Amino acid sequence: MRLKGEIHLPGDKSIAHRAALFSSLGTQSAVFENYPASADCLATIGCLRDMGVQVKLEENRLQINGVDLFGLREPDRALDAKNSGTTMRLLSGILAAQKFASRLFGDQHLNRRPMGRIIKPLRQMGADLAAVDDQFPPLQFQPVDVLNGIDYELPVASAQVKSCILLAGLHAEGKTSVIEPVPTRDHTERMLHLRKERLNDGRIRIVSDRTVEIGDLSMRIPGDFSSAAFFIIGALLLPESLCVIKNVSLNPTRTGLLDILMRMGAQIEAHGIREFPEPAGDITVSYRKLQGISLEGNIIANIIDEIPILAILATGAEGRFSVRGAAELRVKETDRIRAVCQNLKMLGVEIEEYEDGFSLEGPQRMKGGRVTSFGDHRIAMAFGIAALASEAEIQIDNPDCVNVSFPGFWQMLKQLTN
Repeated sequence: MRLKGEIHLPGDKSIAHRAALFSSLGTQSAVFENYPASADCLATIGCLRDMGVQVKLEENRLQINGVDLFGLREPDRALDAKNSGTTMRLLSGILAAQKFASRLFGDQHLNRRPMGRIIKPLRQMGADLAAVDDQFPPLQFQPVDVLNGIDYELPVASAQVKSCILLAGLHAEGKTSVIEPVPTRDHTERMLHLRKERLNDGRIRIVSDRTVEIGDLSMRIPGDFSSAAFFIIGALLLPESLCVIKNVSLNPTRTGLLDILMRMGAQIEAHGIREFPEPAGDITVSYRKLQGISLEGNIIANIIDEIPILAILATGAEGRFSVRGAAELRVKETDRIRAVCQNLKMLGVEIEEYEDGFSLEGPQRMKGGRVTSFGDHRIAMAFGIAALASEAEIQIDNPDCVNVSFPGFWQMLKQLTN
């Protein structure tokens, strides 16, 4: 089995969420090409429609007519974020500032994800919101006259929490500053042209206030790098593979995976790079024998979405591969540390699980068997790649959960293996 061919990926999900949300707060009409039809992004669009925003989505072209910063209207029903943590966290920063009440909930998985990291700073700004056990969705927002800007230091690096606070800061009186322990994906700052300052200790401060005017954000959204990761690693894992991924996001706050793969011995070529409005270009990757490494520290925040598929790659690498400092994985769509370790053990791989990561010695051959996706799109896609490298068939329960982020994943994988 090998991966061979050229692919164009759906638009980057992180950029797409922000494109829709930010444009709705502007005063112009914006058009976005290559807009992904993933369930997560459709959840964001559905919430905006429920608040009176005119949204037109045809195939992969999205048009949004902005209603201005305080032009959203009170929804007639509770807002449904479905499985999208990005929708819930970013939209909360907007809802917290409104002069109307709203209720925001998700599916059974999202309603079990803790939201304390956004509740605390929003309350410090003056938001009136309640949560189940003061931690879990549904979130109930009450009207407020005004939010107040704050200077907030993130206890844990998170682009979603950062963006939530900055969105609330757009509506607040006075400046709102967010200090990051390490840089996280910066799509919010790029799209809103927010000012950055590097502090003496190397941390980044991002500043927002009510003077920000949101103009025309129209763009062609580059391919999703987190989706590209599965094909990049599949090509590295399977002999005789050669894969070209066209027009994919190469934002340096998203591509820490490439640095890690280079350290492991991969040869990956990025070409045709453009820088505006988001860095993007083409990636060429082919099979290569790799070496296991240890991952910890600041790099973890930059590769948090790619760790499950890295675990699959590690089974084919020489030597010890370990991940530490990734406890954040336990509060994603599912407990991804447990999901990865449990499934790999089911396939005959010896792996040691830690509270904040895992380690294994490679190479190890994966046997066939049935694995559990836990309804998590990234777990399903990771073991879809594992199935190509396994000695025998791997069956994945609920493979359709990939539709949360990548509805065409299985078809594209089939295209590359034919």
